[in-house]
Amino acid sequence: MKIILKNGVVVSGTGTRTADVLIENEKITAVAPNLTCDDAVVRDLSGKMLFPGAIDAHTHLDLEVSDTVTADDFYTGTKAAIRGGTTLVIDFATQNHGETLAEALENWHKKADGKCSCDYAFHMAISEWNENISKEIDDMMRAGVTTFKLYMTYPAMILSDGEIYEVLRRLKEVGSFAGVHCENASVIDAHIRERKAAGLLGPSSHPKVRPDTLEAEAVHRLMTIAGEADAPVMVVHLTNKKALDEIRDAREKGQRVFAETCPQYLVLDEKVYDLDGFESAKYVCSPPIRAKENQQVLWDALAGGQIQTVATDHCSFTLEQKAMGRDDFTKIPNGMPGLETRVDILFSEGVGKGKLTAEQACRVLSENPAKLYGLYPNKGCIAPGSDADLVVIDPRKEKVITAAGQEQNTDYSPFEGLAVKGCVDSVYLRGQLVVHNDKILKEKTGQFIKRGAPQLEL
Repeated sequence: MKIILKNGVVVSGTGTRTADVLIENEKITAVAPNLTCDDAVVRDLSGKMLFPGAIDAHTHLDLEVSDTVTADDFYTGTKAAIRGGTTLVIDFATQNHGETLAEALENWHKKADGKCSCDYAFHMAISEWNENISKEIDDMMRAGVTTFKLYMTYPAMILSDGEIYEVLRRLKEVGSFAGVHCENASVIDAHIRERKAAGLLGPSSHPKVRPDTLEAEAVHRLMTIAGEADAPVMVVHLTNKKALDEIRDAREKGQRVFAETCPQYLVLDEKVYDLDGFESAKYVCSPPIRAKENQQVLWDALAGGQIQTVATDHCSFTLEQKAMGRDDFTKIPNGMPGLETRVDILFSEGVGKGKLTAEQACRVLSENPAKLYGLYPNKGCIAPGSDADLVVIDPRKEKVITAAGQEQNTDYSPFEGLAVKGCVDSVYLRGQLVVHNDKILKEKTGQFIKRGAPQLEL
């Protein structure tokens, strides 16, 4: 079927224009004013904006962690994603100790294949490093898993500084890079021992043991290691000015460093940990929500191109799962849901309030992740030859975010009660209308996407 989307404001990372978009056989075939096609279905988008499908390059679906499994698997998580305007997720296939990377990738295909309502791809999270794992990097690249994840914290995943150096050197050889979770694990553990000794076991202790200084120190250390390796690197879920300053300093020295932040760090602040009783456990994530003054710093960095992407770090748990740590905050599963609300929040709080232009929002939601993660120009742009992954935004549409109205498989929303204006109206996945007026019209139409080499020039 041929479709013409008429009179919408077509958004790219460099500009906007009123134009028509012709879709045929899952692809965009023309973008121009006044298109006609005798056998095409015509849909009028007057007054609405047309963005390339959003890409969330940081999700954790069906992940075994903290003696439980995330509330969202690939079925519920990708339904939430597509309803919220995300047409592709890049999840973390995770190598458990003793596994090869091939085994980890096979495990994640079993979790995802045949269940997804948006397209999907994988990074590879490395938990062990040795000569055999190093040899598998080439296999991963051939399999379309072309970027990787490293951790500077969490006992099950942490690599030593020397191992991180070796990984970054190896990834540079194949034209790849790693995203890195930056926190100082050793000092965090010392803080935890202090809080427990003092009997401070509630969720309000979580941000106290993981302060911004320990994120910034780890970012500084990563910058040093990446500099020694002469390798590009990505800092994931950046939360604060101190850590951002470390990235800026490294860039001034000529290093190639990319950064990602998340909606929770843009619109929430540390007061969420002051809620009564166990309520603040909803917001236990790592790194934690920071002081309010960091919000504008992050918005400015997005607008200025110093932070390249906005992802979610979607890692969802129910309140019952969070209650595993009722008597010990270190046992609260770390993570929050966010897949479904990212696009609405970024448009409403960013574009709607003048913190970002539509073009800047397009870059951080779609274009930059497509380029960085080897998907461009098939994904991330509205151009002839690209996949017809499209999100229609209605700047006049208003709603209030609630747990009751979500697809995410959790019984709360961290953004409960937030009023948003400028919301997802409809979503096309490879030319199929899959969401309209908040209703999912088609499920399980997502495909696994083998990614190419990262494009490091944005």
